[in-house]
Amino acid sequence: MIEFIDIHKRFGSNVVLDGVSITVDTGQVLYIIGASGAGKSVLVKHLIGLLRPDSGRIILDGEDITWLDEEGFYPIRRKCAMVFQNSTLFDSMTLLENVMLPLRKHHKMGRKEAAKAARAKLELVNMDRDADQYPAAIGDGLRKRVAIARALTLDPQFVIFDEPTTGLDPMAAATVDDLIRSLRSDAGVTCVVVSHDLRSIFTVADRIAMIYKGKIRLDGTPEQFRNSDDGVIHQFVNGLPEGPMSV
Repeated sequence: MIEFIDIHKRFGSNVVLDGVSITVDTGQVLYIIGASGAGKSVLVKHLIGLLRPDSGRIILDGEDITWLDEEGFYPIRRKCAMVFQNSTLFDSMTLLENVMLPLRKHHKMGRKEAAKAARAKLELVNMDRDADQYPAAIGDGLRKRVAIARALTLDPQFVIFDEPTTGLDPMAAATVDDLIRSLRSDAGVTCVVVSHDLRSIFTVADRIAMIYKGKIRLDGTPEQFRNSDDGVIHQFVNGLPEGPMSV
């Protein structure tokens, strides 16, 4: 279970998070949504120590991790993998070598053992046939798959996805959605997904939390979002150009 409790965060005079509280149950897929700049990515970066709150607490499986030092976050980052929006693969390494890297670094595996384990992860995302390619030789959607394979090498309990379908064509985006579903259903992984992709939100999410003006506007099921009479929610989930968010 992940708990964000009364999180406040500002950058200079810009208040980004103004008392945000969200609980993510084990085995759940939670989508955090909101307009660009709403603070979605800022919130999840607190979970792995990339940012620290001005106030509030972050609890992971009953442990308060809010003020851990850098070394204290090492085991947290093995438990919580993050898939960044831009995939962050090393261009000078093959896809296989990219996925091998955390296995060799954290599990101290030899090259042969790490290669075997990495190929198994690539197979999970249907990328084993391209293992010897370099990132520049494949498309954005395929790089996202490899980034997910790399994130899975340490068998995390939690995976955080930052805009995983942004910039992808519909077919590639649907593949990523399927991978998120399978992580939940086949591996019992808890997933937190930052997104504004309406198609993904309503086909994958168990629960949705919307951040608006630094606060949680609604935390509920997809059905609750569809049926909400809140003007802000209605405008966002229907992709309308006019409404209270436009003011």
